[in-house]
Amino acid sequence: MEVLRIDTSSHNAKHEFASSLKNTGFAVLYNHPISQKLITDTYDEWQDFFSSSCKDQYHFIRETQDGFFPQSVSEKAKGAVVKDIKEFFQYYPWGQYPEHFSDNTRLLYDALQKFAGELLDWTEAALPDDVKQSLSMPLSSMLEGTKKNMLRILHYPPLEGSEPKDAIRAASHGDINLLTLLVGATDNGLQVKDSGNKWHNVPTDLESIAVNIGDMLEMCTLGYYKSTLHRVINPDNKNQSRLSMPLFLHPQADVLLKENFTADEFLKQRITELGIY
Repeated sequence: MEVLRIDTSSHNAKHEFASSLKNTGFAVLYNHPISQKLITDTYDEWQDFFSSSCKDQYHFIRETQDGFFPQSVSEKAKGAVVKDIKEFFQYYPWGQYPEHFSDNTRLLYDALQKFAGELLDWTEAALPDDVKQSLSMPLSSMLEGTKKNMLRILHYPPLEGSEPKDAIRAASHGDINLLTLLVGATDNGLQVKDSGNKWHNVPTDLESIAVNIGDMLEMCTLGYYKSTLHRVINPDNKNQSRLSMPLFLHPQADVLLKENFTADEFLKQRITELGIY
C-alpha cells in the first residue's frame, strides 16, 4: 500500500488525491494553503493547556460533546477492551473555548473548514455517475448549515509504564464522518491497515495534512470510497508526548446517508459505541 504524497499546486493534484483515497483511504497533502506559523502557534497554546490544571475548568458537556475529555473518560475504539492513552479537547465555534487563548484555534478551524470544502468537491468529482445519482444530495451540499464540524486537539501523554496491557495511543478504528483533515502532528505514530491486515506508516510531517475517509462517506457513496482502519501506536521514546489536530467534516444532522438513516442517527450510534455519549 502506498499513501500518495501530493503537491496541491500540481496540475494533477485532484486526480492523485481522489486516486489515493480510493486505493488506500488516505492521502497526504503538501504545499497546502494553511499557514505553518498558525499551526505551530496553535500547537504551542494547546501544549500549555494540557500541561496546566486549567483544562479541568472546561470539562466536556455530555449533550453537546464540546470541551475537555480527560484520559479517564477517553474513547475506547469500537470492539476494544481498554481505553486509548490520550486526552483531548473538542472545539466547535459555538462551544467552550479557553478564555485566555488567542484566536489562533478559531482561525485554524476556519481555514481548515474552507480547505476541506474544496477537498470534498475533489472527492465528489471523481465519483462514477451512478454513485453521484444515488446521493441524497451533492456531498458539498451536505455541509450547508452544519454545526457538527469539529476540530479535536489530541494530547497523547508520555507513557508512565503503568498503562493497561495492550493499551495504545489510539486503537484500530475508522472515523465516523465524511472526511478527516489531520494537521501534521508533533510526532509520528499514525498507521493505516491494508486489505491484507498489514499496517503501514502514514507521514504526519508538520508541513503536511493527512486526509482520510470516514464511515459516512463510505455509506453515502455505496462503498466506492472505503473508510480505512487506522491507529496511533506507542512511541519508542516513552517520554515523548504527541499532539495532533484533526478536523472532522460532518454533514448537517438531517442529511440522509442512506434511505431512512440520517447523519445525526449514525453519529449518536457511533459515539455511544465509543463510550463517550
